[in-house]
Amino acid sequence: MNTQIPTIFAVSSGSAPAAIGVIRLSGPRALDALCLLAGRGFEPRRASLAKLRSKTGDLLDEALVLSFPGPASATGEDCAELHCHGGRAVLSAVCDELAAMDGLRHAEEGEFTRRAFANGRMDLAEAEGLADLLEAETEMQRAAAVANANGLLSGKVDGWRDAVLRLSAQIEAALDFSDEDDVGDKVGAMPEGFTWNIAELITELSVFLESPRSEKLKEGFRVVLAGPPNSGKSTLFNALTESEAAITSAIAGTTRDVIERSVGIMGVPFTLIDTAGLRDQAAEEIEAIGIERARGEFAKADIVLWLGNAGEGPPNCWEVAARCDASDFEAKPAARHIVSAVSGEGVVSLKAALVEEARRALPKPGEAAINTRQSSRLTEAYEALKAAHGQSDFLLVGEELRRARLAFDRLIGRATTEEMLDALFGRFCIGK
Repeated sequence: MNTQIPTIFAVSSGSAPAAIGVIRLSGPRALDALCLLAGRGFEPRRASLAKLRSKTGDLLDEALVLSFPGPASATGEDCAELHCHGGRAVLSAVCDELAAMDGLRHAEEGEFTRRAFANGRMDLAEAEGLADLLEAETEMQRAAAVANANGLLSGKVDGWRDAVLRLSAQIEAALDFSDEDDVGDKVGAMPEGFTWNIAELITELSVFLESPRSEKLKEGFRVVLAGPPNSGKSTLFNALTESEAAITSAIAGTTRDVIERSVGIMGVPFTLIDTAGLRDQAAEEIEAIGIERARGEFAKADIVLWLGNAGEGPPNCWEVAARCDASDFEAKPAARHIVSAVSGEGVVSLKAALVEEARRALPKPGEAAINTRQSSRLTEAYEALKAAHGQSDFLLVGEELRRARLAFDRLIGRATTEEMLDALFGRFCIGK
């Protein structure tokens, strides 16, 4: 046991007050600290009721406690959990007592997870999945994050890496054979099955690289509401977000700027954008700026709901006939949806259509989804494998296969940098 490593602790159950407050400990003195607080030792991985006392003998709390000797623990170190009453004063008193013990200190953001990574309890892709899980706000975000946190992506990468190792072994064997035969160069027919196997691996990576990115799940499917003034954009925006985020008025040009809201609809993440009414002659300078920004949103949108005259919206927009409850409503023959945000007519079917479209564009629940960093590493492996496939020199093929293995290692954290780790684990809360 390395007693030079500090033992860390933190409240990991969220903000007090609450019914229960969980304090986690990890490090070489975690179990000693538990014994000092409770006055006795405990059977590993078995919940026990204990009275926690200060060093002067004052009762701090009666708590449910657990001990997890390493390395079979969440962090790979000795760990303990104190399930206390969740009042602020209780948690503060117990934490103050822990802080006064030699070798113990408060944990930093993400430090428990970082220790788990350092001790081989999870790899980098799993840690990124866990970070996404903690930030998940919709069912689709949760499902994708759980898949990666539980090693779905890591398992795929390990399989690809093993395949590259087998290909490398074939090339090494071919090199050894050429040396024994005293061949002057390292060029020759590829080993049996090599060309077919590497081509299959390249195809598999190519398909995976074309899949939607996990960032899309965080940003949400981007839907822009657009049209001329008083076409019902803001009222529909409020109906879709189920809020009063946008000011609605019969006065033309009420919406002057882009209004953006993130919302979950049927478990699918969306970013909805209300925009200024579009017209050729703006009433004044501020409205003109709003119109320019509105047009700028079209390029970033996954779908534009066009509430103006048919055919006047941007390419590939959805024609929507809004305000169908109004006395001056005019039918829109090309309308994909006819809605009234006031009466609710057509709003449910519009939401369902948006959800169906978003599900096709976003990563599928339960499938591994990659972020930009992971995509970059996979692209490096893909390019190296393509280069290997086009070579006939065994030495050059071997070098490209080594590059592919290194890219896979960097993806799951066998080779990485401290700066990147700092950025990742900084996303975690204290206590995780």
